[in-house]
Amino acid sequence: MFQTFFGSRVQTSKPITTIESQCDLLIIGAGPAGLMAALWASRYGIHYRIIDKRPMEILKGQADGIQARSLEIFESFGFVERVERECHMSVEMCFWSPDESKDEGIKRQDRVPECIPGSSNYGQVLLHQGRIESFLVDAMKETSDIQVERGVVPEELRFDRSKAEDHAAHPITVKVRHSPEEDAAAPREKIRAKYVVGCDGAHSWTRRQLGFKMEGEQTDFVWGVIDLVPITDFRVIADIRQACSIHSVSSGNILLIPRERKLVRIYVQLTDITTADGTAIERSNIKSEMILEAAKTIFHPYTLNWGYIEWWAVYQIGQRLSNHFDDSNRIFLAGDAVHTHSPKAGQGMNVSMHDTYNLGWKLCSVLRGLAHPSILSTYSAERRTVAQELIAFDHRFSRLFSGRPARPGSDEIGISVEEFKAEFEKSLLFASGLSVNYAYSALVAKPANTNNEDDEPQALLAKNIRLGMRFPSAQVLNQADARPWQFSRFLRSDGRWRIILFAGNIASTPQLDRIKDFCSALSAPTGLLQQHTASSQKIEMLVEILTIHSSPRQQTNLLDLPDLLHPFDKEAGWAYEKVFVDDWSYHQGHGKAYEKWGVDPERGCVVVLRPDMYVGFVGEVEDAEGLRTYFAGALLGRKE
Repeated sequence: MFQTFFGSRVQTSKPITTIESQCDLLIIGAGPAGLMAALWASRYGIHYRIIDKRPMEILKGQADGIQARSLEIFESFGFVERVERECHMSVEMCFWSPDESKDEGIKRQDRVPECIPGSSNYGQVLLHQGRIESFLVDAMKETSDIQVERGVVPEELRFDRSKAEDHAAHPITVKVRHSPEEDAAAPREKIRAKYVVGCDGAHSWTRRQLGFKMEGEQTDFVWGVIDLVPITDFRVIADIRQACSIHSVSSGNILLIPRERKLVRIYVQLTDITTADGTAIERSNIKSEMILEAAKTIFHPYTLNWGYIEWWAVYQIGQRLSNHFDDSNRIFLAGDAVHTHSPKAGQGMNVSMHDTYNLGWKLCSVLRGLAHPSILSTYSAERRTVAQELIAFDHRFSRLFSGRPARPGSDEIGISVEEFKAEFEKSLLFASGLSVNYAYSALVAKPANTNNEDDEPQALLAKNIRLGMRFPSAQVLNQADARPWQFSRFLRSDGRWRIILFAGNIASTPQLDRIKDFCSALSAPTGLLQQHTASSQKIEMLVEILTIHSSPRQQTNLLDLPDLLHPFDKEAGWAYEKVFVDDWSYHQGHGKAYEKWGVDPERGCVVVLRPDMYVGFVGEVEDAEGLRTYFAGALLGRKE
């Protein structure tokens, strides 16, 4: 069970007995983005509330694609194994286009991996959004008794901007109705909050109250989506359990996504659905039978029937971006409330959760009095850039998915399999969520202006650990018991910062002396750790130090290292889970972690990870002053 490092278990709010109440953080919307924000709040022990206008949770339909970065985040919260037990893993993408040897029909032309091999310990998986939401709720319960308040509808928002800089104030008032129905007699409540996060979808009520605008365009492409258990001879060549892009000559296109429980999601381009007199049918009048007939035509010469239909919907592709992501660093928007796009690339739920994974720890750190309120401005700066990249990505993919296939000998411009495959492979890293690279800020100590980050001194210390990017995992051994681990297993989303000390070859006396000097500088009365940790706190409550050395494990003793790297507790003994080695394991070979990370195995270096596991600082072992400066820009000073 997870434990919060910031105090006792969060208690349930008392039943409403008055028409006014107060909380530190109000989250509007209990989809994946809202629940991710609530999960952070539960880890930090924040007094928060999360409301949703829907009377019950999602049971079917909606998002289903989960990318590698999301799985890494789930691992950090401790529930990735639950996802893996239930999901369908998508390993391969197949490309189908018109069969050139015939006048009609389709043929598989190529196939590629869904994720770049070696880029993560995880790939892409498929699982219903409702299950992901239930896992998030269960994770919240591990450190909080606060529950999602369903059937609670916001009606009015007031923000006293004159108090925006008073961080003890509750300048936001949200009036809510405790009924999903329009009912004048339903109980009303005024909730006063320090901060509000609007995660209430593409038609965001919160965004409208702030007067923010969604900017972008709506295309003419109309698609149907249906979840079913297929009965088809497409299974004869096994592709019904592979992700497939199918382009037909003139009947439209299909994206086929296999899912859990033998379900398959089929996205169908609806090109020629008309009434008997040839008039185009309004989107609202399209029925599931029309989607299925269109799919059967595109599947030709293969047959498509079904044993069970679980859910279906119709949508029109639109790519839009909000002109603002926050108001005065007090009210924030996340997820579909600030960016909308087509669902076919499996980005919506992922990017939405990543928004609040970025925002949540920052808000909670400020509310706990740990961090400067100024760090809140980095949310819009970091996530708006990602949203812009997402819209550009979706523009490209929507054109590829919706365009007509190229035909040999035809003058008509079309999309070739080679073009589709090349663009798909080029976009894999972005689609997986692993390419996010946050710019210079108080939280990312990279040069503000540079043409090539690879030429900077920090990049030379750890060539494959990039400032502003997520920290990649590698296999290491525990120094004390020789067990091999993926290092990411020790990077928990518990609100703590991490100093990763690459100690290098500590069998060398000069190198071991460097490590001892580093620890002395950190733990000195005027050192970094004492500056930001109250005298009543253990140092590791705010900053955890994890050490990875490169010396032969059997020639190294844990106690050779300074106590700071393996703290002693009179009840629990030495902290054996803090020191690791890059060496041979008995059963899983050599992880070659230093090589994978691009770190000098003799001299090592120091890396700082933010609570969201993005790299904030890289420096020499001697650079205690650089470390101090970095943390001073983000964290508040010591409190007694």
